[in-house]
Amino acid sequence: MTLPSLFVPHGGGPCFFMDPAGGPPDAMWRPMQAYLAGLIASLPERPRAILLVSGHWEEDDITMHFGNGQPLMYDYSGFPAHTYHLQWPAPGAPDVARRAGELLAASGFPVREESVRGWDHGVFIPMMVAVPGADIPLAQMSLRKDLDPAAHIAIGRALAPLRDEGVLIIGSGMSFHNLRARGPQVTPVADQWDAALTAAVTDPDPAARTERVIRWEELPHARFAHPEAEHLLPLMVALGAGGDDPGVCDYRDHVLGWTVSGYRFG
Repeated sequence: MTLPSLFVPHGGGPCFFMDPAGGPPDAMWRPMQAYLAGLIASLPERPRAILLVSGHWEEDDITMHFGNGQPLMYDYSGFPAHTYHLQWPAPGAPDVARRAGELLAASGFPVREESVRGWDHGVFIPMMVAVPGADIPLAQMSLRKDLDPAAHIAIGRALAPLRDEGVLIIGSGMSFHNLRARGPQVTPVADQWDAALTAAVTDPDPAARTERVIRWEELPHARFAHPEAEHLLPLMVALGAGGDDPGVCDYRDHVLGWTVSGYRFG
């Protein structure tokens, strides 16, 4: 059975786990938490492994992590002390990392390997919600530092066979990510950006969809929504892995005044 590929929001820092007693997050984050919590149940079958690309890891060439992501990388600052002791001890998936590397190499992409980097919060924060039992192996893949949209879509296309091999491909980022712009005054602009992005991502024509997303900087308020593009590029990988399968927006909400969406292909 073919699994979909996903682009999911990973929230802000450890936003779902701010209560040291383990209580629910701030009400603003609860719809996103519920969306993430329902991801695995929404799939046609439980994946045997996850391949995840996070907006928090960039390398000159695509790099595959062959370890188990431990110790975790608490790459956020200014949060309560207990959030620097969160744990998500899922096993690594070196077989998936190896297979992904082979697929990418066969498509002409240089691939590097490493095994000591911890999983960043773009991995473990959403996965603590989506897979709380930490019982699905995971391999992390980097972005390329050039953040080339067309290249990352092609990278996703190369990885598409994994969807038929029980591997769930997840791009983890944020569809709006401007840390200098927050509050209700941002929302009208964020809504316009989100509507344009969603129209591009859900274009029923696969070729037109690809072209529109490659040219994302031409969409309204694009560089306001993403002064830097690293949180958007995981979407390109998910879209590429989706191939000709239609894109749908399966999550949309407002946090911090931002309009934030999640997308599914297949």
